[in-house]
Amino acid sequence: MKTELRYAVHPSDFRHYDTARIRKEFLIEKLFEKNELIFVYSMYDRYIVGGAMPVDHPVVLETFDELKSENFLDRREMGIINVGGDAEIRTNSGIFKLAFKEALYLGRGTKGVEFISLNSLKPAKLYINSAPAHHTYPSRKVTLADAEIVELGSPEQSNHRTINKLLVNSVIETCQLQMGMTELKPGSVWNTMPVHTHARRMEAYFYFEVPEKQAVCHFMGDPDETRHIWMVNEQAVLSPSWSIHSAAGTSNYTFIWGMAGENLDYGDMDVRYPDTLR
Repeated sequence: MKTELRYAVHPSDFRHYDTARIRKEFLIEKLFEKNELIFVYSMYDRYIVGGAMPVDHPVVLETFDELKSENFLDRREMGIINVGGDAEIRTNSGIFKLAFKEALYLGRGTKGVEFISLNSLKPAKLYINSAPAHHTYPSRKVTLADAEIVELGSPEQSNHRTINKLLVNSVIETCQLQMGMTELKPGSVWNTMPVHTHARRMEAYFYFEVPEKQAVCHFMGDPDETRHIWMVNEQAVLSPSWSIHSAAGTSNYTFIWGMAGENLDYGDMDVRYPDTLR
């Protein structure tokens, strides 16, 4: 297991960061490594972003020093979305099979978690988010057929997209963790436009299905002082509550959004329209 701790940043300090510092504090460049678990523990709502890539043997979920707990999920809940080959996830409460773009919620107190690829030639890539939990809800698999699906945007504004709400309170009970997946239509490149902030929650974005030699330009920062990060396939970025979170790609792509904070209201956002951004 590989772990990293990221501290929170004040928006006034952020204004003075150069490209290298912005990437160091917010970009997660690598999440998948053969037979490994990789985690970034963020001080934004103590949110954890990670990835598991079992290949030729199971990868076991273990605790780490910063958690100060006997088991990883003793005081946490976890969301998992598979962006690779077929997976099997074994726990003390059951065995779950996850195909491509299927999700799994693991409730507080889940133990004995193992990640397995069903075909070592096409290994699973399990994108993981975790947040503190005050209550135990049942573990449950959620497929695209179970999701709440919303169509937004338009080809004329280059933001025609499908939002698949997977681990949200209209589909499944969670404490504070929410996750979903947005798929951009061919010819559309903008996500989360118009942009928004929400002081009640933080977010993390994971970009995938970005074609080779293409990239996504992720926009962040205070709406009156924005910055950007160039990202490639299978990279993630942390988004503080004071920051916008939007992107434009050199191709269409898919991204997974995850968030945690003081409420589960998906519509709790403070919108800023494009002509007001700086």
